[in-house]
Amino acid sequence: MPSRRDYYEVLGIDRNASTQDIKRAYRRLAVQYHPDKNKADKTAEEKFKEAAEAYAVLADSEKRGRYDRFGHAGLGGSGGFGFDSEVFADFSDILGDLFGFGDLFGGGRRRHRGGPQRGSDLRYDLEISFEEAAFGTETALQLPLLVSCESCGGSGARSGTGRVTCRTCGGRGQVIAQQGFFSISRTCPSCGGAGSRLESPCAACGGEGRAQRERKLTVKIPAGIQHGSRLRLRGEGEVGPHGGPTGDLYVVVYVKDHPIFKREGDDVHAEVTLSIPRAVLGGEIEIPTLEGKKTISVPAGLQSGETLRLRQQGIKHLEQAGRGDLYVRIQVHTPTKLKREERHLYEELVKISGEEAGATDRSLFDKIRDIFV
Repeated sequence: MPSRRDYYEVLGIDRNASTQDIKRAYRRLAVQYHPDKNKADKTAEEKFKEAAEAYAVLADSEKRGRYDRFGHAGLGGSGGFGFDSEVFADFSDILGDLFGFGDLFGGGRRRHRGGPQRGSDLRYDLEISFEEAAFGTETALQLPLLVSCESCGGSGARSGTGRVTCRTCGGRGQVIAQQGFFSISRTCPSCGGAGSRLESPCAACGGEGRAQRERKLTVKIPAGIQHGSRLRLRGEGEVGPHGGPTGDLYVVVYVKDHPIFKREGDDVHAEVTLSIPRAVLGGEIEIPTLEGKKTISVPAGLQSGETLRLRQQGIKHLEQAGRGDLYVRIQVHTPTKLKREERHLYEELVKISGEEAGATDRSLFDKIRDIFV
């Protein structure tokens, strides 16, 4: 009896190879030596079998451990073909991906049975204003989606009829095909793996159990929502085929930019431009807020770039009490065009500000106030 080659040598890997290394090595050899690609080459078929046997042992941690300790003798004479379900599943995944096979030996993990299936999730992109994001809102959505067929109630069957055993597969949901020396199980093309078919499909939906409709839905947008947030509405997606459960609706929220306000967390930032006299003298000024313009009193001597903080005038906290703050940055405007009277006043200011001989040492604030008051 000819001796077997070392399994690591067969796959071309070392003894410290990872599971992924083993799978990659087997995938490469399966492509190279598969019988369907080498129909007249018996040597290629033998190499393919040898690689499959080596993979079956080394991909199984228990068998690999026995093989590493005792060699082929540790496998009890079964070689690599004493496969368990997980090894079958790996073969199905690898060869199915490579050659378009269905489930190998009936043991694959990707068997798709027919019958009710979950409906698709839907996505709706919703654009809202800055203020709506700050305070929340309700909006109506018009959605085209698949709903349960009214004629058959989602069953897909014409009234008074039901399902019968599929003749193609005899109710098994799978058919057997021969691929080289393998027996390949494939999903039944007639029943889609369900093992049964509709005796008489519903005329309204063609047996699918659902139909396209326009649906109106009211969505509540919570106060404080951020740009790019995603709301999940369970059970508001499409109904599944053949009476399957409904998917979900995901509403992705996009917040429009505001011409005045900028958001940082739940705080809001804005800028207000003041004239030089108003910055010097202080008093009442008008500022923008999320709820409209508001008049506040400011101290005299405001500097350009100084920031005022208005507490609880920002964005509402998401699902919490309270609000952020409003920060107003002051910009003092320097005029570039002056009326005659304005120029005269500024010339007077220059005279008393210290640029004229004999100017006093009073503060600039006092000097400006003398002119404008």
